[in-house]
Amino acid sequence: MTDPFNSRKTLNTSEGEFAYYSLEALEEAGLIDISKTPFTIRVLLENALRNSDGGVATEDHVRLVASWRPDAKPETEFPYMPGRVVLQDFTGVPVVVDLAAMRDAVADAGHDASLINPIVRSDMVIDHSVQVDYFASQGALAMNIEREFERNTERYQLLKWAQGAFNNMRVVPPGVGIVHQVNLEFLASTILTDRDENGVVAYPDTCIGTDSHTTMIDGLGVLGWGVGGIEAEAVMLGQPYYMLVPEVVGVKLSGTLPEGATATDLVLSITEMLRKVGVVEKFVEFYGPGLAALPLADRATIGNMSPEYGATCGFFPIDDQTLRYMRDTGRDEKLVELTETYAKANSFFVTPEDAPEYSVNVEFDLGDVVPSMAGPKRPQDRVSLSDVAENFADAFSNGSHAGNRVEVEIDGQKGEVGDGSVVIAAITSCTNTSNPYVMLGAGLVAKKAREKGLQRKPWVKSSMAPGSTVVTRYLEAAELDDDLDALGFQTVGYGCTTCIGNSGPLPQPVADAITDEDIAAAAVLSGNRNFEGRVHPQTKANYLASPMLVVAYALAGRVDIDLANDPVGTGDDGSEVYLRDIWPSQQEIADTVANSVTSEMFREQYGEAFVGPEKWRELDAPSGQQFGWDPGSTYIQKPPYFEGFSQTPASRGEIADGRVLVMVGDSVTTDHISPAGSIPPSAPSGQFLLAGDVPRREFNSYGSRRGNHFVMERGTFGNIRLRNLLAPGQEGDWTQHLPDGEVMRIFDAAQKYKEEGTPLIVLAGKEYGTGSSRDWAAKGPMLLGVRAVIAESFERIHRSNLIGMGVLPFQYLPGESRESLGLTGKETYDIPGVADGIEPGAETTVIARSDDGTETKFTVKSRVDTGIEAEYYRHGGLLPYVLRDMMGAE
Repeated sequence: MTDPFNSRKTLNTSEGEFAYYSLEALEEAGLIDISKTPFTIRVLLENALRNSDGGVATEDHVRLVASWRPDAKPETEFPYMPGRVVLQDFTGVPVVVDLAAMRDAVADAGHDASLINPIVRSDMVIDHSVQVDYFASQGALAMNIEREFERNTERYQLLKWAQGAFNNMRVVPPGVGIVHQVNLEFLASTILTDRDENGVVAYPDTCIGTDSHTTMIDGLGVLGWGVGGIEAEAVMLGQPYYMLVPEVVGVKLSGTLPEGATATDLVLSITEMLRKVGVVEKFVEFYGPGLAALPLADRATIGNMSPEYGATCGFFPIDDQTLRYMRDTGRDEKLVELTETYAKANSFFVTPEDAPEYSVNVEFDLGDVVPSMAGPKRPQDRVSLSDVAENFADAFSNGSHAGNRVEVEIDGQKGEVGDGSVVIAAITSCTNTSNPYVMLGAGLVAKKAREKGLQRKPWVKSSMAPGSTVVTRYLEAAELDDDLDALGFQTVGYGCTTCIGNSGPLPQPVADAITDEDIAAAAVLSGNRNFEGRVHPQTKANYLASPMLVVAYALAGRVDIDLANDPVGTGDDGSEVYLRDIWPSQQEIADTVANSVTSEMFREQYGEAFVGPEKWRELDAPSGQQFGWDPGSTYIQKPPYFEGFSQTPASRGEIADGRVLVMVGDSVTTDHISPAGSIPPSAPSGQFLLAGDVPRREFNSYGSRRGNHFVMERGTFGNIRLRNLLAPGQEGDWTQHLPDGEVMRIFDAAQKYKEEGTPLIVLAGKEYGTGSSRDWAAKGPMLLGVRAVIAESFERIHRSNLIGMGVLPFQYLPGESRESLGLTGKETYDIPGVADGIEPGAETTVIARSDDGTETKFTVKSRVDTGIEAEYYRHGGLLPYVLRDMMGAE
C-alpha cells in the first residue's frame, strides 16, 4: 500500500486503536486550509485520500479535490467510493433483475455467475408497495398488509432470493418502515470501520441510494444523495462513482423557530428560497449559530427535501445534536464515542463559530418562518397558511371550476363535495413522520379537537403511514393513538403510501362526484412532492403540509378557507373552534417528546429488522446463484439489455432522419416520463395485462411492475397529466406519428417508428427529469427507441440515468429554446457524429428539416459531462461497460 501524503494516523478510543486518514496532512502539504474548506468537500477529500492508499484514487485525484476553491471548481472528475448503498423496492427490484440478468450473461460467457455480487455494503428496505386500500378502521393495517402480499408475492420472492443469493446485501422486509427513516434511525453509522492488512480504519459514513430522498441522511452528518439504479448497481459491484467536485452553497442559519411554526414550515421556506437561488447540481451545506438549537429531526426534514430545492444534498456537519440523536435512537455508546472522537480529531465536528468559504453564501433566519403549505402543483411553491384559499382560487379560476357541489353519502353520513374539497388527508412520508415533534404535535391537535367534539369530514380519506414502527410506540406511550384513531387517522401501513401515489381508491361516491362534475378536489399530505397526477389521479390540487395541518384540514374538509382566521369547525357545544384553540404550544410538544420517546423503543423495534413479519418468513423463494425466470410472470421478466452481449461494443450508429416522439415544456418530471401510480385499463400497459389474463383488481401500480420491461415500456410517458405538444388538446400518452400525422398512443407510435427504422428524439424545456431518481424514466425511452433528448436544462439524476442507458442528453445553447428556434417537432432531425462516441461537453450541429425542405441548423451542447460518461455511451450504457470491465478483469 502507498500513502502519498503520509496521512495515516492513529486514533485512541476506549475500544482501542483505529487508523484514520488525517486531513491535517493535506494542510501540512499546503494543499488546503481546513478552516476555510466546506465540510462536504472535507468528506470528498478524505474519500480520495483514503482511496489513494492502494484504492481507486491516485495522488493526482487528491490534489484535484484539494484544488477546490469558492470561485473555482475542478473541471475533471475523480473516483468517489461511497461506503454504503441503500435501495427501496420500487427501484430495487429492477436493480436485482439487472444483477440477475448480468449473472446469466456471465454464466453464458463461461464465467462463474457469482462474479456478479455486491462489494459495497448494500441494504434494501421494502417500503414502496403498501397501498391505502383500507382506512379509518381498526383493521386497516392488517387488511392492507394482506393485499400487499397478495399483489407482490412474485416481487417479494425475487427479493427474498436476492437476500440469500448475494453476499453483502441485506433486505429489510415489508412492515419495518420507510428506507430513509430506517437509514436515519438504524442503518447509518455516521462513522464506518473496515479492517485492512494493517488494522481497523475509521472513516466517515457516506452513502448513495436509488431514491432521490436519500439526502435525508445528510441531517445526520452522513454525506448521501440519490442516484439512478444503474449507477447504484455499478457502485454495488465495486465501481467508483465518477463525479465532478461541485460548487457548495453555504446557508448560514440564525435564530430559532417562532411559536406556531414547525419543521415542515421551515423546509418549505428553505425550498422556496433555494429554488430561487439556483442550487441544481450543487451541494448545500448548513452552518451558523442557528444549528445549535435545531434538533436533528428538523435537520433530517431539511435534508430530505434537497431534491425539491434542486440540490445534490443538504448537509449538516456532525455536532452535539448529532451525538444526542445517536444516543436517543439507541446507537451503541461505543459508536457514539468513536463518532465524537473521530470527528473532532479529523476536523469534521462543527461549532457555531465555524465559517468555511462557500461558492455562494445565503443567510436564513429561522425566526422568519410562518405556518405554510406548498402547492397546488409544485413543492417549491410555498404559500402562507392565510393565503391558501386565495392560492387555490387563483389556480382554478379558469371558468371550468365555478363552485360545483355534489351531495354524497358515505357510510350513512351525508356531505357536499365541491371545488376545494379535501378528499385526501394523509400523514405520510419519512419527510415528516421521522420527526417526533410534528408527529406528537399531530396527536395533540387530534386530542384537543376530539375534546371539543370536532370530527373528520365524511368525504375525507384520512390515513397515517409512519416511517417506522417506533412512531407507533411513542404515540402509544403518549396516549395519543386513540385520539388520532378517533379522527380517522388509524395506521394503514409502514411505508410510503400516499406520498408516492399509493393512495388507493377514493370512496366511490366521492370518485363519481369528482368525475361527473369535473370537481377540482384537493389532497393535503405531509409528503415531499405534489406534482400533477402523482398523489392521486382525481386530485387536481395537492398541498404539502405538516402532519398537524393535515389533521386540521381533515376536520375542515376544504382548502378554500383561511384556516389562520376562519373556524376549523363547530364544537359539540355549538361554538366555533379555531385552529389556535387546538394548536399545541412548542413547550407542550417538547414536554410530550421528552416524556414519550425513549432510546429503548428504537432498540426494541429494530432488534429484528431483517427478520420481517410472519408472511415474509413463510414466503417460498427460489435459491441458487442464478434466478429461475418464469416466462409467465407479469411482474418479473429477464430484461433485454444483455441479449447478444459481446466483449467488444458495437457502433452506436448515427442519428439520421430522426423523428420527435414527445415534445414537452418545462418541469416535466420523471413521474411524467415513467409514472409510479395506477395502470389505466385503456392504456397499452393495461391492455397488455388484460391480454395476459390479469384482472383489473390485480393490476397493482407501475412502480410494482418495474421488474417487467414489457409493462414498463408500454407505460413510458404514460402519466395521465402529460401534455405532449405533438398532441395538442389531449393529456396522457398521445402523440402524432409522422409524417402521416395519425394521432396514436406513444407506445404504438414508437413501435411503428421501430418497424420503419426511424431513430427517435425528445424535445423538452427547462428542468427536464425533475423529481424521483427512477431509472425507468431512462430505460423506458431507450426501449422505445429514443436516442437523444434535447432540453433547455436537465435535473442531475435523470441526466446521469439517460447516459447510463446510452441515451444522449443535449442542451440548447444559453438563450435558445425550441420556441426561439421555431421548431414544431414535426421536422426530421440529423445529429451527426455520435456513432462511435462523443466528447464530453462537445458542441454539435443539429439539422432539422421541415416537410417543405426548409432546414434549421442549431448548435447544442453534449451533457455527457465526463470522460467516463463518454465511455458509458460508447459501450451502450453503464451496465454493459461494467460487465465488460468485470469479465475482462477476472
